[in-house]
Amino acid sequence: MSKFFIPRVVISALRGSSGKTILSLSLAALFRRQGLKVTPFKKGPDYIDAGWLAKAAGGPCFNLDLFMMPRQKVLQSFLSHTADTDIAVIEGNRGLYDGVDSEGTYSTAGLAKLLNAPVILIIDCTKATSTVSAIVLGCQKLDPLVNVRGVVLNNIANKRQELLIRKAISRNCRIPVLGAIPKLKEEPFPERHMGLVPFQEHSAVKKSISRLAEIGSKYLDLNAIWKIAKSAKPIKTGFKGSRVQGFKGWGLGISEGNKANPQTLTPKPYLRIGIIRDSAFQFYYPENFEELERRGVKLIEISAIKEKKLLDIDALYIGGGFPETHAIALAGNTAFKKSLCSAVENGLPVYAECGGLMYLGKSIIMGNKTYPMAGVLPVVFGMEKKPQAHGYTIIEVKKENPFFPKGCSLKGHEFHYSKVLELNGAKASMVFRMRRGHGIKDGKDGLCYKNVLATYTHLHALGSKEWVDGFIECAAKFRITHRR
Repeated sequence: MSKFFIPRVVISALRGSSGKTILSLSLAALFRRQGLKVTPFKKGPDYIDAGWLAKAAGGPCFNLDLFMMPRQKVLQSFLSHTADTDIAVIEGNRGLYDGVDSEGTYSTAGLAKLLNAPVILIIDCTKATSTVSAIVLGCQKLDPLVNVRGVVLNNIANKRQELLIRKAISRNCRIPVLGAIPKLKEEPFPERHMGLVPFQEHSAVKKSISRLAEIGSKYLDLNAIWKIAKSAKPIKTGFKGSRVQGFKGWGLGISEGNKANPQTLTPKPYLRIGIIRDSAFQFYYPENFEELERRGVKLIEISAIKEKKLLDIDALYIGGGFPETHAIALAGNTAFKKSLCSAVENGLPVYAECGGLMYLGKSIIMGNKTYPMAGVLPVVFGMEKKPQAHGYTIIEVKKENPFFPKGCSLKGHEFHYSKVLELNGAKASMVFRMRRGHGIKDGKDGLCYKNVLATYTHLHALGSKEWVDGFIECAAKFRITHRR
């Protein structure tokens, strides 16, 4: 049995909007300034926080989700992505013990235990003093296996409040206060209905991250946090190998015996899959790209806003995003939409999620204005002020389709403010039944037309191997029949 060691820390809180992202970004930026290689992780399915964490750390952020991914895959992903890093910063989601049920299943606490990682709590101290220590003590006592090692105070009004809370935590909880962040006059980041605005739409990314680093440098005890991260106990893996050599490719099909020549680990790319990736469509898991590339795919980035026609590709992947905020630009690029429709009619495999689904529809209606989209699918979308679906999904494949075998079950998540206003079921059929979640309409999802499959559900490749297999098979078939 091998032991794997990497300095690491989980950032958690009592609830959402407590300061986890602010603290995580600040730490990633500060450790990076110290010359350390930082690998950030986001617990749960969130794309936007993960995007900002990647910018702060200067490298990709990976999602760790115990609902969508088997525990072993979560652990493998963590080990393989930290083999050559100096510290891992893991941002939790919601409250420490919040999960899908009253027992906290799939919670941040559960992830911290799996990774054998110390936890730092950030507490919103608005209008509170000694009661904060009772809350922290409750987090410590509820599950003694969760290693709560320190606290950061947020939204502190004055020095007196800070001193009272520090004394109470020292006396009652016997763990250090690692920093006290005052109420900020201006928020470092603008927010939208899904939380932070994606960094792709933010006008001053470097400036905002730099400001957070300055806040952290002024109000956090970085040395103490570093010591806590280094105190993390080794992870027992059950596999032979050293800290770096044994785990660089662990879980990705790389064994100790075939790591001598890196060029042999990934097949030479022979398939070309296009990725629509611009300010309108940014919601992609880097692991999805990794798994496709590992199988011999060359990824080709395409913009639905700037390009006039599709490039020479074997399949197309359209992720989520905010097409509604780019509706004018998307609607105005008629040349690209015509090129896409022509490719679809010619049999091009297209897989789309959420925002991608909306883009493939006939139009998006907002207020009294209609914005024509690609028109591939016979569906019209409208935008609402409240979420129309929010949470994890379980889908069952009920009908034949290009990407998934009939009868398989998939886990994912959905979060959107759009809803279906019109749907012509005569042109396209829905091939998924929702066992959990909302879907497109009437408990169904997965709108299928020719070789196009579009869904509100987002999938993670490490939890849905069928997604990778299906994409590769579709692209290969198209290449053989159309690009000999």
